[in-house]
Amino acid sequence: MSLFGAMNTAISGLTAQSAAFTNISDNVANSQTVGYKEVNTAFEDYLTVSNASINESGAVVAKPQYMNNVQGTVAQSTDPLALAIAGQGFFAVSQPTNAPIAGAVTTFSPTQYYTRTGDFQLNQNGYIVNSAGQYLNGWTVNSATGAVNANALVPIQVNQTSFNPVATSQVTLSANLPATPPTGTAVSSQVNVYDSLGTSHSVTLNWTQNATNDWTVTVNSPDDTTSPAVGSAEVKFGSTSGNAVASGTVGSLSNATGSMTTTGYTAGSPANLSFTTNFGQGAQTITLNLGDFGQSTGLTQYAGTTYSLAGLTQNGVPPGSFSSITTNTSGDVSVNYSNGQSQVIAQVPVVTFASPNSLQNQNGQSFTATSTSGNPLAQNAGTNGAGSLVTGSVEQSNVDIATQFTALIVAQQAYSANTKVVTSANQMLQETISMVQ
Repeated sequence: MSLFGAMNTAISGLTAQSAAFTNISDNVANSQTVGYKEVNTAFEDYLTVSNASINESGAVVAKPQYMNNVQGTVAQSTDPLALAIAGQGFFAVSQPTNAPIAGAVTTFSPTQYYTRTGDFQLNQNGYIVNSAGQYLNGWTVNSATGAVNANALVPIQVNQTSFNPVATSQVTLSANLPATPPTGTAVSSQVNVYDSLGTSHSVTLNWTQNATNDWTVTVNSPDDTTSPAVGSAEVKFGSTSGNAVASGTVGSLSNATGSMTTTGYTAGSPANLSFTTNFGQGAQTITLNLGDFGQSTGLTQYAGTTYSLAGLTQNGVPPGSFSSITTNTSGDVSVNYSNGQSQVIAQVPVVTFASPNSLQNQNGQSFTATSTSGNPLAQNAGTNGAGSLVTGSVEQSNVDIATQFTALIVAQQAYSANTKVVTSANQMLQETISMVQ
C-alpha cells in the first residue's frame, strides 16, 4: 500500500502543480489587462491515516486564492471618462443580451455584475461602457431638482442630446452709482436676455440722479413688440429713503410707471424691481435684483463721479447641443452642452462586499455575488469604507510579474520533483515484481 500510496500522492502533486501553473499562466497573460485581479494557488493536504504509530500518504489539492481586494496601480488615462477606485469596492455593471446596434433598444441580463475595469467610453447608443462591453450602472438624478434615486442601479445613458432654452426671469445687478455724477448725464447698463425660444435681446437700464441719494431708473427694451419704453421707478439711498439703512445702500423703491413694479422695504430683504416685456412670444416678466435693502451686496451709491459696474447677470439660457460627458470624484455624471450649461444625469456609487475575495469570477474581469461574499452595498464614493473615485485614470492589473515568475520556477521544480517520486515508485514496484518472479 505504501508504494501505491506514494504514487497516488505524487500524482495528486502533479495535478496540484498543474493547477498552480494554470493560475500563473492566467496571471501572466492578464498582467496588462485593466482591472484584472490575480488568482494565486493555495495547497491543502488530504490525509488517509495519520496517528502516533502510522502515517499513510494522502494527497494534495490545489485551490484558487482570489486577490480581489488587492489594489492595482492607478494610472492616468487619456480617456476623459475613465474611472478608478482607490480603495475597496467595485463598479456595478450590466451585461447586454443583444448586440449593440446604433439606434436599437439594448436589453440587459437581470444578473448584476461588478468590476474594477473603469476604462469607460460612450458607445453609439449613448451608454457608458468599458472595454469588456459592460454597461456602467448608476443612480439616476432628476436634472430639475437634483434629487438622486438611490433605490435602483440602472445602465447610464445620455438620452438628452440638446439643452432646451430657458427664458430670462431674473437679472442681478451689482454696481456703484456715483454720488456726484456729471450734471445732466445719465449712466446706463445693458444686459442681454433670452426669450422662450432662446433668442437674445438687449435691455437697457438708464440711471438719472434726481437729487442727492435719489435716482430714477428707466428700462428700455428695443425688441419689445408692444412698448419699447417699459417703465421706470425711483430708487433712494441711505436716510433720504426714510428708512434706517446705512448711507449709500438702497433704502426704498417707489413711483413705478409702465409695467414696472417694486417691492416694499423690509430690512435685509431683496430689493427687487419687476417689469414685463414682450419679444413676440407673449408677456415675459423679468425681476431686476438690486441686492438687499440696507446691504452693500448689490446696487450702492458711494463717493465718485463715474458709474462702476461690478456685475450684471441673468438666468436665461440659449439652446445648446450635446458637447461632452464628464465625471467627478463624487461620482456625478454630467452632460455638457455647447451653450456652456451642464446637467447631472446620474451618480456612480461604489459597491462593497463583506468578503470580496469570495466573489465569483466571470468573463471580462467581472464578478457576481455569492452566498459567502455577502450582500452588495452601494454607497457614495469615499463613505463607510467605500473607496474614492479617481477621474481620468484606470486601475491596472494587480499582477506582479516578478512574483509570478518566482512562483513559476517553484511550480516547475515541484512538478519535476513529483515526477521523480512517480518514477521512483514505479521502479520500486518493478523491482518488487521482478523479485517475485
